Amino acid sequence: MIRIRAFRAVDDASACHRYIDEHMQILKIFGITKITTATDDWMYNPNVYVIFAEDTDTGDALGGARIQIYDEKNPLPIVTAIEKFDPKVISQVQERAANGGTAEICGLWNSRKVAGLGIGTLFLSRAGVALAAQLPITSMYVLCGEHTIGITMEKGFVIEESLGKKGTFYYPKEGLIATAAIMKDITHLSDANEVDRGLIMSLRNAPKQSRIEDGPKGELPIKYNLEL
Repeated sequence: MIRIRAFRAVDDASACHRYIDEHMQILKIFGITKITTATDDWMYNPNVYVIFAEDTDTGDALGGARIQIYDEKNPLPIVTAIEKFDPKVISQVQERAANGGTAEICGLWNSRKVAGLGIGTLFLSRAGVALAAQLPITSMYVLCGEHTIGITMEKGFVIEESLGKKGTFYYPKEGLIATAAIMKDITHLSDANEVDRGLIMSLRNAPKQSRIEDGPKGELPIKYNLEL
């Protein structure tokens, strides 16, 4: 069975190392070796929370994502990534942090073993949005690739057109376009579609549950533990 669980990064170093090792392998496959946010600094940050997918039978790491809450000491990955293209991201993030707290969901990946099953784009993403309600934030950023912007918006994000070229940047390398988006209504998910809103709210109401998920290649049993 696949398990998706959440934890504070500083509380599980072993899982963080598994996350990092597998994520780096995925990046190398796609020729992305100099991504500014691919470091291990986050695992020592008490304001980082990890959403981790694993095979309960083999222990294999199947995917992951993390949420980093803004603090004055540690810039959000989106700031590190795009500030040289658009410096006003710094003041914008600071303003949102001062008005209820802000964060970023980042580092999303899934293993090639489960490619096409929706582990990252569907289930980890929904779990991350569900988890956000437990955190002291009112907004959340994401920097996503061209092929994921549509399904990202389905979960309640909107493109932050005030940054870059109507929200877009060449990142992590020339020829690849990344889009900055933000979730402005974490509580009610007013910008999410009906299906995703319902599934995310279910996880918020019952952060520990097992259910059969409807994925791109059929049904998939997943056990969730998103209680911090």
